Amino acid sequence: MAVIGLDLGGTKLSGGLFSENGELLFKDSRKLEKRTGDDVGLLIQDFVKQLTDEANRLKITIYAAGICVPGISYHETGCVWAPNIEGWKNYPVREKIQQVVNSDVKVIVDSDRACAVLGESWLGAAKGCANVIFLAVGTGIGAGIIVNSQLVRGAHDIAGAIGWWALDTPFQDKFAPCGCFEYHASGEGIAKVAREIISSDETYSGVLSTKPMNEITAHDVFSAYNDGDDAAIRTLRTAVTFWGMAVANLVSIFDPEKIIFGGGVFGSAAQFINDIYEEAKKHAQPISIKKVKLEISQLGNEAILIGAGYMALKAIKNI
Repeated sequence: MAVIGLDLGGTKLSGGLFSENGELLFKDSRKLEKRTGDDVGLLIQDFVKQLTDEANRLKITIYAAGICVPGISYHETGCVWAPNIEGWKNYPVREKIQQVVNSDVKVIVDSDRACAVLGESWLGAAKGCANVIFLAVGTGIGAGIIVNSQLVRGAHDIAGAIGWWALDTPFQDKFAPCGCFEYHASGEGIAKVAREIISSDETYSGVLSTKPMNEITAHDVFSAYNDGDDAAIRTLRTAVTFWGMAVANLVSIFDPEKIIFGGGVFGSAAQFINDIYEEAKKHAQPISIKKVKLEISQLGNEAILIGAGYMALKAIKNI
């Protein structure tokens, strides 16, 4: 028995064949190369055909396929809204995959944040946890949430879109495109805050001043922080404050066993895990914050792909 797992990102499509024990039997990837609309769907179809051919070569049977998407997945229809892929406002990705696999192969679609927490629950830091949250901090921010061993999707399949959390006052128009939390503490947000700090300080002459303002990235900010740069220190202190408030809110609402940090920023931000906890303690329900554990993802960039495989396996087995 084998399943297909697919991780569709904003720039790349990764996929693999998984055994029922979680062994990755085959893996490959394709770059989107600025494809939009149905061209991305055709790329997915071609990739699924390749994985099917590989399964035939290995003499294994595919029973299900799971794909995670960077946006909202509508569970009943299998359509998705993916803002980073032009033309994907209600794209029928499940139907597109079903067209190129056997009719008895189940196709499951969900969000990247949902797949991340499923991956960690299967093979990573959340293994054995019935109540756990994956806090994904990359270009954007989202949370995959499991409560009493069940994935939380919400009434409209949008649960976990915590980048929109209101964590600062007053509201500013600049929060509208992505949300207050994401503006301050995502990968893109860290770069924005650093630019604002530098622009408002006429005396600043640190290492970030050597790069054109609009080219400063979160990676640059972390590098400058390690060099003792004042603007980078102020930027990341702001991020830690917001991450801490988010943890406090998640703990107070869900009372989880663990909160797992992942995404492209953690990585570099793993060094702040204790600072985030100390910030969270100021705001959180005082009993639950003492019981929760904050951990870094064990699966790193593979968490979403592994979760997509596990989602497919769950569709055909009672696990």
